[in-house]
Amino acid sequence: MTTPIPRDIPDLPAVPAPPLLLPAPVPATAVVAPIRRPLVAVFRFLTALAAAAGVALELLLGTPARTLSYFSVQTNILVAVVMLMSASRAWRARRPLPSSVAGATLLYAVISALVYHLLLDHAVPPFAMTDAAAPPARWHAQWATLQVLHLVVPTAVVLDWLLLTPAARLHLRQAAAWLLYPLAYLAFYLTRAVLLAPSTPAHYLYPFLDADADGYRSTLANALLTGLAIYALAILLIAVDHTRPTPTRRRV
Repeated sequence: MTTPIPRDIPDLPAVPAPPLLLPAPVPATAVVAPIRRPLVAVFRFLTALAAAAGVALELLLGTPARTLSYFSVQTNILVAVVMLMSASRAWRARRPLPSSVAGATLLYAVISALVYHLLLDHAVPPFAMTDAAAPPARWHAQWATLQVLHLVVPTAVVLDWLLLTPAARLHLRQAAAWLLYPLAYLAFYLTRAVLLAPSTPAHYLYPFLDADADGYRSTLANALLTGLAIYALAILLIAVDHTRPTPTRRRV
């Protein structure tokens, strides 16, 4: 006796597979809204004020065309603008500036401090940013201005990064873009020297980039070494940013 084979068996619905979850972390800014940080805003405003004051004093002591040609003066102008914008955002509980902007400002401020204290502070003849024949005397206006531009403001920028900014915001892909400004400054620096009359004081602003004294070959070699050092410094800052503790869980 054979068992009858059933006919017209209904199709069973397919067993749904578990959904494929793609790694898509939600940024903290989508969860935690920024809050007002009045103390942070005051610190950044004072930093911007110090940078602006240093530039203003240097403009009073020297000629504007020469003063505005220095890397450290241009950097302090950038610091004043960026810190003023950051102070406004911290005061009004707004999103912070992009990390690429903050990182570039930090890098340029550290560069201006290191170049001055390692290469220029003990140079012979003494480094000065004005046409004064005598070197800047300690505690005089020119010396105080150099300290504001190359010590006070860079220190404040570094402290803001270490103590008031969340960690791990800087990224390796940003380092190459940060070199664009130093490269553009080098082109401006050499073009300026070509356009000025040879008798103009401070034909070349920096002794380690003086084509009249060392020739273009040595000058470009020094510029290349400086560029490599700047890139290495950028990598170091990014590495420190990813290993340092986060001072606050909220974005400032």
